[in-house]
Amino acid sequence: MFQSFQLDNGLRVILAPSATDVVYAGIAVSTGTRHELDSESGMAHFVEHMSFKGTSNLSSVQILNRMESVGGDLNAYTGKEETIYYATFLRQHLRRAIPLLFDIVFNSTYPQVELEKEREVVIDEIESYEDSPAELIYDDFEALLFPNHPLGRRILGDADSLRRFTTADLQAFTKRTYSPERAVLFVKGKVTEEEIFSIVKNERVKSEKYISAQESKEQPIADSNSYFSSFTPSLFTCKKSTHQAHVMLGARAYALTDPRHVGLALLNNLLGGPAMNSRLSLALRERTGLVYTVESTLTPYTDTGVWAVYFGCDHADVRRCLRLVHRELRRLIDAPLSPRALAAAKRQMKGQMGIAADSFENVALAMAKNFLHTGQVKSLDERFAEIDALTPEMLQQIARDVFDIDHLTTLIYE
Repeated sequence: MFQSFQLDNGLRVILAPSATDVVYAGIAVSTGTRHELDSESGMAHFVEHMSFKGTSNLSSVQILNRMESVGGDLNAYTGKEETIYYATFLRQHLRRAIPLLFDIVFNSTYPQVELEKEREVVIDEIESYEDSPAELIYDDFEALLFPNHPLGRRILGDADSLRRFTTADLQAFTKRTYSPERAVLFVKGKVTEEEIFSIVKNERVKSEKYISAQESKEQPIADSNSYFSSFTPSLFTCKKSTHQAHVMLGARAYALTDPRHVGLALLNNLLGGPAMNSRLSLALRERTGLVYTVESTLTPYTDTGVWAVYFGCDHADVRRCLRLVHRELRRLIDAPLSPRALAAAKRQMKGQMGIAADSFENVALAMAKNFLHTGQVKSLDERFAEIDALTPEMLQQIARDVFDIDHLTTLIYE
């Protein structure tokens, strides 16, 4: 189903077929917040913004018009471990889109005059984010789980750091962290391997040796296995002038490549996934009317992960809501799922995955991220088979590992 090859400069390419004339393509770079030095907080995200502001070949206006003028779309996002640049366009514009993606990723110049303007845009984004406690609490929670580590750093950074950045700083960062061997070109569409190769073989991409943060003069906390395992959970409260209390509780979890991640994903979906019949939704909203929003999330990284529950409620109801969440977790710890409950959970998750596979953009982005970090992409049938292989005993052990009440960190915005 998927085809892949590698260029001489180390850039990997992955293709996935599609039945439509719309193509989803992009370049995923294995550079995110965790690759910043201590003095570079917010740099990965700022580089993403500035990559649209001019290259050695195109001005910012030319970049914007390149896809928009033919009805296409150009976008990007930054995560803790990757930055992904991508475009959506009709197949006939393939030779317009691919070179543009190469240009903004590998030839951006980050002009100082544009930098000064975009800095204020990102600072406004930071201030807007800080006005939204339901979003901010996710960042503050990860900062508690990964103290003094780049994974605990906010993707957006902070205003003070942004005000210090210069063109030279961005160029130094991308020279250190953007290189073909750390990137993947991904394409989902009615496109052949020969077509892609005929385009990319002529792209001259500078190839610098990747320099890790550990090899640099500034030393962030080493991301070793001992660091991720040696953690003491705690209860933290923070005073906020908000109408509601906002609460998050959770723990470090399995890495992206850990086979137990699949089981935890199913338990997470059962507990607080998007369905209104999730156990936490039934317990905190449908039966008691204590919350409007309750959800559980699972975020895997290459060497660790984050599992968490979030809810917002009246200040007077925080303790009661926490007791209800703890009760649902204990149910999964104390007894294995019944065959009927397990079959229902598997059926629901597979149905959600099948429907999600109809969103080609999301499929393309997920393909890019998985291939970037693991070197493989599993088909829907392969993922279904992993779910089918889960047993009640396996899931109960995972619940004991991750959901143990005594091992949870809790953050409350009071």
